[in-house]
Amino acid sequence: MIGVVLLAMVAAFLALRLYMVLGKRSGHEQPMPKPAEVATAPSARSLPDIAPETGPAADTVFEPGAAQGIRAIAGADGSFDVARFLDGAKSAYRMVLEAFWKGEDEELRWLVDADVLQSFSDAIAARKEAGQVLDNRLVSIEHAIISNARLDGRTASITVRFDADIAAVTRDADGNVLAGSLTDAVPTHDVWTFTRNVRDSDPNWIVTDTDEAA
Repeated sequence: MIGVVLLAMVAAFLALRLYMVLGKRSGHEQPMPKPAEVATAPSARSLPDIAPETGPAADTVFEPGAAQGIRAIAGADGSFDVARFLDGAKSAYRMVLEAFWKGEDEELRWLVDADVLQSFSDAIAARKEAGQVLDNRLVSIEHAIISNARLDGRTASITVRFDADIAAVTRDADGNVLAGSLTDAVPTHDVWTFTRNVRDSDPNWIVTDTDEAA
């Protein structure tokens, strides 16, 4: 359904190095994804010797079923790092959501693939035609975890589940509230798939699909 770009290691450099940063829910209108806080994440090169932690208190970075795919991607791309990828995915999540809420098609253009961009653009156009404005805010990213990873030839795909709290308000052209509340954040659960050619010199990951988590 939706997808996004870029993988960044440090949020402080996002403004100057967006290409280092790594999509569908408007908060309450169109489906979109959300991020999470990840503690210490193993580097891709250490994966063969470790397994994801388990247990209610564990702050995991990937589910057991994704380990094999992550190893394959790390083997094909020596620069791949799990922690850096998740940091970028969370930053990209916020950037895409904010661009969509503001109706910034051009900002989305370099963050998502063609299909995702079309879906976003259609939703933005419908919103404008209805005379509605989104006044949404990403309150927090509670959790982000890699739920699936695979390498198909040169194409690497990583699916991330985002759990976040979003405060969402829909207003009319005069600023009157039509729905939602900025004081009551709504828990959201989504999955985004990021894709990249591991042989490409471009480090960007493109979000090629987003959906609401089951």
